[in-house]
Amino acid sequence: MNSTIKLIRKFFSILIFSIFLGILLNLLFLAIVTWNRQDHSSGWKQAEETASALTLSENGDYTLSEEGEKTLEQTGAWGILVENDTGNVIWASRNLPQEIPRHYTLGEISWAVRGYIQDYPTTTAAQGENLLFLGFPKDRYFKLMWPTFDYDLIRNFFYLILEFLIFNLVFIIIVYGVATSGIIRSVKPIVHGIEALGNQEEVYIPEKGLMSQLAASINRVSEKLKTQSYALRKKETARANWIAGVSHDIRTPLSMVLGHASTLEEDASLPAEVRQKAGIIRQQSIRMKNLINDLNLASKLEYNVQPVKRQRTDLVALARSVAVDFLNLDNEGDYPIEWNTEADSGPRIVYGDPDLIKRAMSNLITNAQVHNPKGCTIGVEVREEEGMYALMVSDNGVGVTEEELQSIRNAPHYMVCDSNTGEQRHGLGLLIVKQIAQAHGGRVVLDHSPQGGFLAKILFPKDWEAT
Repeated sequence: MNSTIKLIRKFFSILIFSIFLGILLNLLFLAIVTWNRQDHSSGWKQAEETASALTLSENGDYTLSEEGEKTLEQTGAWGILVENDTGNVIWASRNLPQEIPRHYTLGEISWAVRGYIQDYPTTTAAQGENLLFLGFPKDRYFKLMWPTFDYDLIRNFFYLILEFLIFNLVFIIIVYGVATSGIIRSVKPIVHGIEALGNQEEVYIPEKGLMSQLAASINRVSEKLKTQSYALRKKETARANWIAGVSHDIRTPLSMVLGHASTLEEDASLPAEVRQKAGIIRQQSIRMKNLINDLNLASKLEYNVQPVKRQRTDLVALARSVAVDFLNLDNEGDYPIEWNTEADSGPRIVYGDPDLIKRAMSNLITNAQVHNPKGCTIGVEVREEEGMYALMVSDNGVGVTEEELQSIRNAPHYMVCDSNTGEQRHGLGLLIVKQIAQAHGGRVVLDHSPQGGFLAKILFPKDWEAT
């Protein structure tokens, strides 16, 4: 709905802007045309200049100066000087037309002063007691000879122009509204349909009106997306069910292998070499069991099957508990754990699933042990960072190169990608860590550790009710 209103506002703004711009351009054009058509001097002004250019000689004849002659030549005008007492023409320009009279009565003078002499538009100017007439080409001026404009009309001219503009503006808006109402009615459901497609909602738009073809296309896209979504959900459900089924079916025979291997390993009557091989079988069986559990958990997290049991959890206490568990299991002392969290840091409370967070931290510590078979020191730290709480596990082991780090960050995992199979990652440990972080609204950062090894950091949102 907001998009439709925005679209209507945009069209309306363009309309108003176009109207005012058109009026402004027309006024500018009118001004330019008017300016180009005037000679910077009106006919009345030219008559006054010509009258001033006439001089009376000693023998009683009138002579026009060169400047006066130039004025007449430039405008194509002719001139006569009518004597006040007799009405006779006592001076005439050299280009005076033949049909122009040489004598004028009082009535003829009044008519000429008001408008024309033989259809030539005229202007006048006083020359002493006499009267100068300046005649112009017949197509030069159009003169109004009678009272035409009421004074009130002239006085209220600005308001009349304003009323005219308002009337035309209202008229154009009405025409625009009527003309575009059909388009708006057609565009509105189209906009709603596109917004619904963006929200992955089912869409159907009536296929009528000006936008019927576009509506039909959107309906086809919606139907196709619906079919694809159903097929994808079906595929994801089948994949999740298959993983869960395989995990369940493998557990029983794997438990039998693990049990028999443990029995053979603890049988003192067997040779040491046989007992050692039985121990290897037991260890690899445990590894297989963990891999199956990881695969099942990753599948549940990927398809939102695994419930996240949220509760207020202290990251410091949880991390310390996991670190103590790993220290107790490290009988050989190859993987000592350093507690780098500040002693006076206090609790770091997040709202999350403690079991999943423990699993994520356990995976990071296990990952450090697996990739450093000769042993390494593992650092654990909980601190505040970027307005969130960071759970960090680092080591001083062999680490990774910059290219390997970029590959770990960017390469897709086979659990969440159906393409680029040659570039996919196959380890489940970091995938589960990433999934657990996302389930809690956090994220994972992978980098080189300051000690030269590997560093993994999980950022969790704070539980603001506890702060």
